[in-house]
Amino acid sequence: MSTPAPDPSDGPLDDPLSRERSHLASSRAALRAMREDVEALDIKDVTANWVNAAVLARQIDDRIKALADLSDTPLFFGRLDYLHAPGAEQAEGAEESKGREAPSLQGRGWETGGRFYIGRRHVHDADGDPMVIDWRAPVSQPFYRASKKDAMDVGLRRRFGYTGGDLTAYEDEHLSDPAEAATTSKLLQQEIERPRVGPMRDIVATIQPEQDEIVRSGLGGTVCVQGGPGTGKTAVGLHRVAYLLYAHRERLARTGTLVIGPNRSFLHYIEQVLPALGELSVQQATVDDLVAHVEVRGTDEAAAAVVKGDARMAEVLRRALYSHVTLPAEPVVVVRGSRRWRVPAYELEDLVKQLLERDIRYGAAREALPQRIAHAVLVQMERAGEAPDDRVQDAVARNSAVKAAVKAIWPAVDPAKLVLRLLTDADFLAEHAAGILDEDEQKTILWARPVRSVKAAKWSVADAVLIDEAADLTQRTHSLGHVVLDEAQDLSPMQYRAVGRRCTTGSATVLGDLAQGTTPWATRSWAEALAHLGKQDGVIEELTAGFRVPTDVITYASRLLPHIAPGLTPVASVRENPGFFEVRTVCETAEVIAACEELLRNEGSTGLIAADARVPELAEALTAAGIPSLAPGEETTRETRLTLVPASLAKGLEYDYVVLDEPQAVVDGEPDERTGLRRLYVALTRAVSGLIVTHAAPLPQQLG
Repeated sequence: MSTPAPDPSDGPLDDPLSRERSHLASSRAALRAMREDVEALDIKDVTANWVNAAVLARQIDDRIKALADLSDTPLFFGRLDYLHAPGAEQAEGAEESKGREAPSLQGRGWETGGRFYIGRRHVHDADGDPMVIDWRAPVSQPFYRASKKDAMDVGLRRRFGYTGGDLTAYEDEHLSDPAEAATTSKLLQQEIERPRVGPMRDIVATIQPEQDEIVRSGLGGTVCVQGGPGTGKTAVGLHRVAYLLYAHRERLARTGTLVIGPNRSFLHYIEQVLPALGELSVQQATVDDLVAHVEVRGTDEAAAAVVKGDARMAEVLRRALYSHVTLPAEPVVVVRGSRRWRVPAYELEDLVKQLLERDIRYGAAREALPQRIAHAVLVQMERAGEAPDDRVQDAVARNSAVKAAVKAIWPAVDPAKLVLRLLTDADFLAEHAAGILDEDEQKTILWARPVRSVKAAKWSVADAVLIDEAADLTQRTHSLGHVVLDEAQDLSPMQYRAVGRRCTTGSATVLGDLAQGTTPWATRSWAEALAHLGKQDGVIEELTAGFRVPTDVITYASRLLPHIAPGLTPVASVRENPGFFEVRTVCETAEVIAACEELLRNEGSTGLIAADARVPELAEALTAAGIPSLAPGEETTRETRLTLVPASLAKGLEYDYVVLDEPQAVVDGEPDERTGLRRLYVALTRAVSGLIVTHAAPLPQQLG
């Protein structure tokens, strides 16, 4: 049952809505008090030095930001009334909440069941009693998973409706009452279909049971989520990060978390989700950011990029790197005082072979070799009756003869110079790619002209990934505790390896849709992707319920699936509102602009998506019509709600209404038809409430 507010002002406290408003006001006051308590902390005399003081000051500053009360964001969005006291695990989660406070639950009906308000963060009163429970706490889980079939000991689940930050309605589900039939939540449906203005928002109030299972999966395992348009896979990935930071805060504070997106526009679009959930420490980057060892100024032909992105290049690089190791032909003679200590060539050769067999990093082995030689010298000293210690071994390792031998046997190799030589020296490439790349593939990646230096080279994105691989072969890449990889279907095997190096000792959440792969090397299967990532044991989950794209729109777009991803389950829209959908034949650009003006009369954001080559013409037409527009990633406002989106940048973005210009031009803008149809599939599925397709040229035949 959904109950709207009869009047904006608070009524008597025996009215349920008034009581809930009163609790909201009290909770906001308690949150302000929590923030003021932190602001009042005096740390002048509690730190040993200025470094500790700076660290503590930053932590306090982050804490103050996390306690911010956003006036237009509901502090709580639901309520659970338990029939009995929750179990020990749930109680512990409710009491500890964010891992920072340990409020008491006495006096809140805990012994008889308990009433809990579920919100974005934990709030407690002056006595430490919880007023709002963090959505990630175990006691909150039934809010997302309880049903008529499994009430999870919940008697009542109440959802709240808000206008801005004002509580205006509530809706009750009596889950343990067999006489009450299960119904679809109107407030839940309204929240899902609420117009979108500005960056991506969290879905913490609308997480569905199948999404919640992924969000709350453990830190130890890697999860791969296949999700079509509008299934919420990006939001699920971000909320999973928030959950893991709640459940494993100390561990992830040490090891770090990272969200990887396809481009800067996408990262800007999602950057407010985690801060809205109180998480400020998560870093964001693109794959290009991770491998930025050199300045990227060049581009590759598709064929060259495919070969460079192939996982076989890892073995080519390994061979090329270790080809610099040469077995010694001369002994090493170390002079100390009046004594000369000789390490014969055969013994040096044994030391080198031992390091090679251990398969440790090239740089680590190079650092170990002088110590191995020094140890051989110390053994001779001890046999001669001397008693050398560690200081003597270190001194021998730094001896000029030892250093010269190491330089000759195991020279230092610059990763960028190694890749440059492979790409410019046909003989060097042929030697180390033999049996791996055929002659045509070798010719494909060879540069036509020699380059003087690393700085003078016009490196491509794929080249930078090769350099990152070579750098990791030399020195181990730092590993994070958890990495979220979004829009993963567009990565090459070598890019997967680059991401995998950032979580070798941690776990990952991989998000994507095979049908939206728009690169020549697009992922063919998630099992293959997980293998390249180094997470073969990862669990693959599939989301097929569509919460964003209207029924008519996703049905139309799904006509492309047999041609772009045969066998993939189509998304089934669960929205009650079928949305607005129309295909229009136009004769001139002015009619496209008129369609935009028509959609702008509605509340919410509008995107004009077009083939990249058409964007300049459309931009001029918008300017001439006096319609201001934004670029992808720029934040929409109430005054400027139209974004002009090149089709190549549409992935991951969403708008309330979309005008899609010339579908055939979108297809023709790609190097092959399948990639073009996948790009069109992405463009068709960016709308939340309505889509107008405009075309002068015939539509692609695959759309029927």
